[in-house]
Amino acid sequence: MKLIRYISIFTIALILLTAAPAQAQKRGVMNLPNYNHSKYHFGFILALNQMHFTVQMNEGFQRVTYDSLQSPDIFADSLHLLNVESKPTIGFTVGIVGNLKLGKYFDLRLIPSLAFGERSLDYYMAAFDDGQLSFVQINKSVTSAHIDIPLHVRYRSKRVHNFGAYVLGGAKYVLDLAATRTQKKEDDNETLVKLRKHDIAAEIGAGFEFYNAWFKLGIEVKMSYGLFNLLQDEDNIYTGGIASLKSKVWQISFTFE
Repeated sequence: MKLIRYISIFTIALILLTAAPAQAQKRGVMNLPNYNHSKYHFGFILALNQMHFTVQMNEGFQRVTYDSLQSPDIFADSLHLLNVESKPTIGFTVGIVGNLKLGKYFDLRLIPSLAFGERSLDYYMAAFDDGQLSFVQINKSVTSAHIDIPLHVRYRSKRVHNFGAYVLGGAKYVLDLAATRTQKKEDDNETLVKLRKHDIAAEIGAGFEFYNAWFKLGIEVKMSYGLFNLLQDEDNIYTGGIASLKSKVWQISFTFE
């Protein structure tokens, strides 16, 4: 997972870079000294995401035989599904931040966002055609355009001059605007993997805050795990072997408040 490696390297570097300045800043000017006393504040986020799936297969799925009607875009008399793997890609997210102060160190945050991304499913199959065995790999891309409505409770550390840190947890509602599609593409008659439109996801994350003269910059890493099975069951080889297909998203965000 390239994004996860980048996040880990970035986080370690950020801790090392901010440890010394946090001590030196005690002798400097404190930016936005009354910022955390405000009941409300607002901002926006720009983020990179990495969407992928958690795939759970049906028991005994490799013993099921699929005919040509259940695999219309593969030329074979019959097929057996051997495995399914999910591969993530990088997408992006934009959103608006609304923050309500609950206590000295606790906040309630609502961050309606629009997230774009693409996930792919690799299907590995054994195909039989005129008695001849061959192995086939088919890739199915699933494009998503999400409206995310996350609600988080955030615990902030004590501010150290112009630096702070926090952890958060919560849930989000997800509406996938790209989930409703016809079964086949008109141009090439390709069978599509269709997803359900609605999901609920649990989220956890952590981040750092830097108080500048005019705004507060936040850098946050967050993981989201979908609770619902998103796969629309169709009578074909691409859905028959999968028990559940759940969303999993990593995101690194830059917030400006």
